[in-house]
Amino acid sequence: MASTASRPKLAPTPSTIPLIHTCNEIAAKVDKFLAYTPESENTESAEIRARTKEQIRESLGVLSEALKRYSFDELAISFNGGKDCLVMLVLLLASISYHATEYTPKRIHTVYVHSLNAFPEVDSFVTECVHAYSLDLIRLPSPMKEAFQKFLDAKPHVKAILVGTRRTDPNGANLTFFDETDHGWPKFMRIHPVIDWHYVQVWHFLRELQIPYCILYDLGYTSLGGVTDTFRNPALLSESQHQFKPAYALVDDDKERLGRHK
Repeated sequence: MASTASRPKLAPTPSTIPLIHTCNEIAAKVDKFLAYTPESENTESAEIRARTKEQIRESLGVLSEALKRYSFDELAISFNGGKDCLVMLVLLLASISYHATEYTPKRIHTVYVHSLNAFPEVDSFVTECVHAYSLDLIRLPSPMKEAFQKFLDAKPHVKAILVGTRRTDPNGANLTFFDETDHGWPKFMRIHPVIDWHYVQVWHFLRELQIPYCILYDLGYTSLGGVTDTFRNPALLSESQHQFKPAYALVDDDKERLGRHK
């Protein structure tokens, strides 16, 4: 197994820090990343950094528009502990700091639609995030459609839900930043702030900002589902050492889901 010594970790106990303080800390990290340019960096790294900055600014623009269209109480986030929705959550926290008012929320409406065979490591990480980021989380089992309906029944004031879908995900190719749900689904606006992010940018962002993530990513998993349909990505297997490299060692979008059953 890969070493996890360098992986940032969330506090093991519930935080008493107000949400706005956490948002301000995250915003400071984002601002620092956007402002920083190394004096010496190879061409490939410089390109990844530049493109990640472009994606951050684009996503923050989407979130800013979302906060203009909807009140904090009308917005929720779909969060399953995965890397993509983690990037989305971090950027939402920064956006809350940028748009802070007297109505800034104390907790973030959150729905966790989990697999019936969820990894315990994923469940544990989601719980850690609940405490660290003040998530008002409702856990609901798959299937997705029924879960969202139950969530909206419990939170009838929610009109829009932030979703961490990326363009390379199944059914993600034709999505826009703001899409109403399809016919037959519970009615709400789906907001996709990270839709145009690429795999390598996701990991560049999380690692540069030292954002804690689920331990499974250090063990060779690149796309997390349930224990029955997810396994270590064969593209990360080091034949010489017979070990799996961490998720951030992968660079190709088209290999991200090699660890998932079709």
